Amino acid sequence: MAPRLQLEKAAWRWAETVRPEEVSQEHIETAYRIWLEPCIRGVCRRNCRGNPNCLVGIGEHIWLGEIDENSFHNIDDPNCERRKKNSFVGLTNLGATCYVNTFLQVWFLNLELRQALYLCPSTCSDYTMGDGIHGGKDYEPQTICEHLQYLFALLQNSNRRYIDPSGFVKALGLDTGQQQDAQEFSKLFMSLLEDTLSKQKNPDVRNIVQQQFCGEYAYVTVCNQCGRESKLVSKFYELELNIQGHKQLTDCISEFLKEEKLEGDNRYFCENCQSKQNATRKIRLLSLPCTLNLQLMRFVFDRQTGHKKKLNAYIGFSESLDMEPYVEHKGGSFVYELSAVLIHRGVSAYSGHYIAHVKDPQSGEWYKFNDEDIEKMEGKKLQLGIEEDLEPSKSQTRKPKCGKGTHCSRNAYMLVYRLQTQEKNHTMIQVPAFLQELVDRDNSKFEEWCVEMAEMRRQSVDKGKAKHEEVKELYQRLPAGAEPYEFVSLEWLQKWLDESTPTKPIDNHACLCSHDKLHPDKISIMKRISEYAADIFYSRYGGGPRLTVKALCKDCVVERCRVLRLKSQLNEDYKAVNNLLKATMKGNDGFWVGKSSLRSWRQLALEQLDEQDGEAEQSNGKMNGSPFSKDESKEEKKEEEEELNFNEDILCPHGGLSISENERRLVSQEAWSKLQQYFPKAPEFPSYKECCSQCKILEREGEENEALHKMIANEQKTSLPNLFQDKNRPCLSNWPEDTDALYIVSHFFLEEWRKFVRKPARSTPVSSVGNAALLCPHGGLMFTFPSLTKEDSKLCQPLERRGGWPTAAHNNIALIWPSEWQMIQKLFVVDKVIKITRIEVGDVNPTETQYISEPNLCPDCREGLLCQQQRDLREYTQATIYVHKVVDNKKVMKDSAPELNVSSSETEEDKEEARPDGEKDPDFNQSNGGTKRQKTSQQGYVAYQKQVIRRSTRHRKVRGEKALLVSANQTLKELKIQIMHAFSVAPFDQNLSIDGKILNDDGATLGTLGVIPESVILLKADEPIADYAAMDDVMQVCMPEEGFKGTGLLGH
Repeated sequence: MAPRLQLEKAAWRWAETVRPEEVSQEHIETAYRIWLEPCIRGVCRRNCRGNPNCLVGIGEHIWLGEIDENSFHNIDDPNCERRKKNSFVGLTNLGATCYVNTFLQVWFLNLELRQALYLCPSTCSDYTMGDGIHGGKDYEPQTICEHLQYLFALLQNSNRRYIDPSGFVKALGLDTGQQQDAQEFSKLFMSLLEDTLSKQKNPDVRNIVQQQFCGEYAYVTVCNQCGRESKLVSKFYELELNIQGHKQLTDCISEFLKEEKLEGDNRYFCENCQSKQNATRKIRLLSLPCTLNLQLMRFVFDRQTGHKKKLNAYIGFSESLDMEPYVEHKGGSFVYELSAVLIHRGVSAYSGHYIAHVKDPQSGEWYKFNDEDIEKMEGKKLQLGIEEDLEPSKSQTRKPKCGKGTHCSRNAYMLVYRLQTQEKNHTMIQVPAFLQELVDRDNSKFEEWCVEMAEMRRQSVDKGKAKHEEVKELYQRLPAGAEPYEFVSLEWLQKWLDESTPTKPIDNHACLCSHDKLHPDKISIMKRISEYAADIFYSRYGGGPRLTVKALCKDCVVERCRVLRLKSQLNEDYKAVNNLLKATMKGNDGFWVGKSSLRSWRQLALEQLDEQDGEAEQSNGKMNGSPFSKDESKEEKKEEEEELNFNEDILCPHGGLSISENERRLVSQEAWSKLQQYFPKAPEFPSYKECCSQCKILEREGEENEALHKMIANEQKTSLPNLFQDKNRPCLSNWPEDTDALYIVSHFFLEEWRKFVRKPARSTPVSSVGNAALLCPHGGLMFTFPSLTKEDSKLCQPLERRGGWPTAAHNNIALIWPSEWQMIQKLFVVDKVIKITRIEVGDVNPTETQYISEPNLCPDCREGLLCQQQRDLREYTQATIYVHKVVDNKKVMKDSAPELNVSSSETEEDKEEARPDGEKDPDFNQSNGGTKRQKTSQQGYVAYQKQVIRRSTRHRKVRGEKALLVSANQTLKELKIQIMHAFSVAPFDQNLSIDGKILNDDGATLGTLGVIPESVILLKADEPIADYAAMDDVMQVCMPEEGFKGTGLLGH
C-alpha cells in the first residue's frame, strides 16, 4: 500500500469504534493529521503528500545555500551583442537567406565597389534636414543602391555584432523561406546593379561593375579548308567551369578554353567557301577583369533522374593564379591572388547552408563569414574551402594532400581572385556624412537597448537576492510545531519557491467544504505552517480565506464517520441479503424488486454513500482556481439522471408496476427491510400490487395491431408477388411488346413497402406512393425518355427538393406493369400518377414509335437540375477517383519501390494481396454476376455520365488500379505527387489521360479538367527511376522551380 493511502487509512481508523455522535476534538485533529511527525531534510527524498507537516522537497533546495546571481534572470549580457574590436559585422539569416549574406560580405570587402557606392547620390534629402536627421521617423532606403549604401555603412561602422538585412531582402522581393541558387542570384543582382548605376553621371560610379567584374572573350571558329577565321566577341562577368572529371582548377580552365572539332553533322558553314566545312572552335580570353569570378559548376542536371544534383568531388586551387598562359594578348600582369571562397555545405542540391571564407584586403587576414557569426581563420583553422557537411555522405571520398599555398575543397562553388598589385591598399574608406549620421543613430538605439537590458538584469538580480533572503528566513519558520498554525496549499508553496513565475495571492477557495471550512479530503494537498509565516505571506501576497484551527470542519468529519461505518456495515448486510435471497420464501407475502437492481444494489449503495463526498469534490474543483467546467458538471448530472435508481427498472412510464414479469422477483419482508435502509426513496411494490392498467391496455392493443399488420402484409404480398420478389420486371431499353404503357414509382417507396411485408410486426404499413418527390415544384417530370433508357431505368435516381427544384439524392426509381398499377391504386394512396406511353405515328410501314410521358417534361427545372449536378461534380471534397496504370500487358511493378508504395490517401480496401494462380480475384468480378467493368469509351455513354448521376454501386477495381482521395480544387500537380507515392512514378514520368483527353496542365484544378468522383484516370509511365534513394530530391523538384520569378532581380 502506498504511504499516502496508509496515512489516509490511519487517519480514519478510529471511526470503526466511534459512533458519529461521539466524535471529539481529538478525533477531528487525527482526521486532519495535525500531529503527524514532520519529515527531516536528507532523510525524506521527496515530499509526502499525505502528511501536512512534511515541508521537504517542495522546491526549497534551490534557495538554501549560496546561489550564483546569474541564476536570478534569463537575460543575456547585452555586451554579447556588441561588436568586438577589430572584427567584422555579421548578417542575420532571415530563414533561408544565407546565400544572400555570403555575397553581401564578399561585395562589402571589395573596396572599389564600396567606394563607388558611397559616391552614388542618395535620395534621402527628405529624411535629412539642414541641422541633421529627423527624430520622428526611421530611414527607409528607396532604391537598391541606397539599400546597399546603408548596409555597407552599417557593416563598416555599426556597434552591433550583426545587423538585419531584411530591408534589402524585402526590396528585392525575395522569399526568405526558400533557398535559391546562389550563382543565379549573383548574376542577376550584378546585372540589376549595373543597369541601376548606368544612369549615374559620375563615370567612377557608372562603370564600377564593368571595371571590377567584366572581361571579354571571343568564340573563334577556323575553317579547315580555307583557314578563314570568324570571331564573336562577348563580355563575361564570371567564367563557368565544368569540374566533372577534374581535380585541379587549372584543368577546369584548360577544358573551358580547349579546341572543339566541328565535323560530320556538326560541320560549320564557311561564308568564304559557301559550303559546310570541317572546322575548329575555341574560346579566346581577350581581357580579364580586376576581380575574376570563377563559378565551379557543382550543381548539374541529371538526365537519368530529371533533376539537379550536386557534384561533391574535390577540386584543388592555389592562393595565386597566373592567367597569362590563357590570355591571347600577353602584355601586362595577369597574376591573381585568391580573395574569397564561397562554400555550400550539404550533399543535396536542394538543401544545405552557404558560408564564405573572405580575405580582408587591408590586413590580408582570412575570416569565415557564417551569417551572424564571424571567425578569424588562422593557424590550423586556415583551411580555405573546408567545412564539415551538414549530413554525412554515403560515398565520402578522402581529401587529397595539398601543398603550401594550395587548398582542396569538395564544397567550394565559387572562387574569387583579385588582380595582384605591387602595393597593398591601405586606404581607409570614409563613410559619407549622411550615412554616418544614420549609423550613429542606429548605434545610439543599440546603446539605449544595452542600458535597458543591463537595468533589467540588475532589477532581476535585486529581486532574486531579496527572494533568497526571504526564503532563507521564512523556510526556517515554516514548521508549526505546537504553536498556532494555519493551512496553505502545497501548490501555492511550490509556486512561491519557483523563481520562474511571479508569486500570486493565496487562493484557498478550492479546498473548502460546503460549510466554508477546510475539507478533510483536501488535507493531502495542504501544508500546515506556523501562524508567524502565514502572517508574513498574507501581508506580502494577500489572498484568503485564512484557514486557522477554527477551519477544521466537525460536520464533515462526523458525516465521513457515518459513511465509513455504513460502508463497513454494508459488507455484512450484503452477505445477509444474499442468504435471504437463496432461502425459500414462506407464503406469497413479500415485495417486488427488479432483477437488475438486485444484481447491482451493493454498488448502488456505495455510490449513494459516496455521493456527498463526490458532490463536494465536484463543487470545490481543483486547487489554484481551476474548478470543473459547467459543461462537465451538466454532462455528469445528465448521465446520472439517465441512470436508473434502485428498483426503478420495474417502474413503467406511468409510474406503476411494469407488466414484464421476467424482469422482477419477489423478495421476503426481511430482505426488503435491509434494502430499504440504503434506499429509503426506492419505489415500493408489495406482492399484492397489480400491474399498471394502462400498460395492459396498450399491450392488448399492440397485439391486435400486430395481427392486423400481418394480415395487411400477407394481402399485399399476395396481390403483388412479382413486385415483392423483384421478378419479371419491365425494361425501357427493351420495351415489352404486349403493353403500351408503364408506370413509375420511387424505389424508396418500394423498399419501405418490402421492409414492411417482410417484418410487419416491426414496421409501419406504407400508406402512400409518394410520387410527388419525383416531380418538380411545377408538377413536371424531371426525366427524358432517352435518359431513362440508358443502362436500364436503374441508373435514374429519385429526387428530393433543394432550393425549389429536385436534385438526385436517394435510391432508384422502379417500373410498374399496368396490372400492378391497378392493384397499387387499390392498396395505397396515389398522390401523383407518373406514366410513360408508347404510340405509333404515321401511315408508312414501319411506323415511327414515340414515347410520351405523363406529366410532361419541365424543361426549365430539368435544365436547372443538370446545371446543379454539373456544379456539384466540380465542387466535391475528399472524393474517390481511380488511377489505372497501363503497362502494355506486362505485370504492374508494385514491388519496385515498396517503401514508396503506400499512400496515405489509399483506403484499406484498396491494398491488394497476391493470390495464387487459379484463385478468383474479387477485383475482376461484379457482385451481380461476374461481368467485367464495362469500358466507358462510347460517346453516348460518356455524355450521359456527365449529365445524369452515376450508379450508387461502388466502383470495382481491376489490377493495376488504385483509389485516391482528391478534391476538386486541388491541382493536377498535387495529384501527380499522390500518384508518385502510390505507383513510385516521378511526376515528370507520368502521362495521364481521362476519356481520351490528355491531362498536361499542372496548374489546372481537377474540377476544371473534368475529373469527377469515381472517374478512372489512365497512367502511362515513362521509364522508371532506377535510383530510388534520390526520391527525396524528386520531392523537391515535383513542384516546378520558380527561381527568382516575380522578384526585383527580374525587374518586378
